[in-house]
Amino acid sequence: MGTVSQFHDRARPVARRIGSEEEAISTARTLAAAFQRQSSERDINRILPYQEIDALSQSGLGAITVPPEYEGLDVGNSLLAEIVAIIAEGDPSIGEFLEVHFSVLDGLRQQAGEELQRALYARVLEGDRFAAAAFPDAATVGSRALGYRLNGRSTSSPAVLFSDWIAIGIDQTVLYLPSDKEGLQLVDDWDGLGQRTNGTAAIVASDLHVEGNVVALAAHAPSAIGELLHAAVDLGIARAVLSADAGSAPANDFGKLAIGAETVAALLERAGRKLDIAQINISGPAGEDAYFCATAARAVASKVAIDASNLIFELMGENTASIALNLDRHWRNARIRALKTSADVLHRRAARHLRKDR
Repeated sequence: MGTVSQFHDRARPVARRIGSEEEAISTARTLAAAFQRQSSERDINRILPYQEIDALSQSGLGAITVPPEYEGLDVGNSLLAEIVAIIAEGDPSIGEFLEVHFSVLDGLRQQAGEELQRALYARVLEGDRFAAAAFPDAATVGSRALGYRLNGRSTSSPAVLFSDWIAIGIDQTVLYLPSDKEGLQLVDDWDGLGQRTNGTAAIVASDLHVEGNVVALAAHAPSAIGELLHAAVDLGIARAVLSADAGSAPANDFGKLAIGAETVAALLERAGRKLDIAQINISGPAGEDAYFCATAARAVASKVAIDASNLIFELMGENTASIALNLDRHWRNARIRALKTSADVLHRRAARHLRKDR
C-alpha cells in the first residue's frame, strides 16, 4: 500500500489502525468533543466539515467494521451504534456521514465478491470514505455483457460530498465508483432546514461507461444496519439537547428526557446483538428479527429526538430563542431526519413483522 490516498486534488495521510474496541470508543469521544466546539457555527453559516471529516478518516474510525479476514477490527454492532451516537452528539451531520459510510460497507460485506471486497476494504483501511446514491432505472443504457453507460441525475444523498467512493444503485445493481471518476459531477443541491452540513449532493453522470466493480443484488432482507445507525444519530441529537445548559429545567421533565434517551440506548444495544447474529445469514429469520428490532429503535429514537428538541424550549424559557445558542438546530436536525421515513411507515413495518411471526 502507498503512503497517501489521492482524491479530489487532496493528499491525505494514510489512516492509523485502531486495535481494540476500547480504543475505538475512546477515539470517538475525543473526536466528538472536538467536533462539538464549532458545530453550531458550521450549522449557522453552512460550513461543510471537511477538516473534521479528514480528522475522522485519519483516526481510523471509519475502518472499524472491516472484517478480520481483511485485517480489520470488526466491532460489534451495539458498540458501532454507540460510537455513531457519540459522534452525532458532537455533530449530527458528521454522525450521518458515518451512518451512510458504514451502511455502504455492510452492503459490500453482504453482496460483493471476495476480489472486490479485498480491494475496497484495503482502501477503507487507508482512510477512504464511502457514500451511496441511486439513479433511476432509465439512466442505464446497454447490457451487462458490455457494462453500463450512465447518463442522468441521481437522487440527492447525504455524505456524497465527503466521499472517495460512491455505491451507485441502479436496476438491482450496485456500481462502486471513485467519486472523482471522469464523467461524474457532484452537485451540492441541499437546501433543507436541518442537517445543513451533511454533505448532501446529487450526482450527474455524462456518458459514463462502467465495466468493473459491479455487483448484482440478490434477494435479501432490508438493511437492518441502516435502521440501527439512523437511530444512533437520532440518539446523538437527543443527547446533544440534554447536554445543553438545562440546569434550570424542572427535574421531573428533564428526567423524562434522560430516561427516553436511555431507553433508546437499550434498544440499540439489543438490536445490535440481534444484528451480530443475523450477519451470519442476513436473509434468514434472524435477519428479519434484527430488522424489526432496529426499526423499533429507529421509531423510538426519532420520537425522543423530536420531543427533546421541542421540550427544551418549554423548559428553559425565552433564553433558548437566542441565535447565539442556536438551539433550534437540534429540532431542525431531528425533524428533517424524521421526514425520510414517517412514523406510520415504521409502525406498519413492525406490525407486518409481528403478524408474520404468528
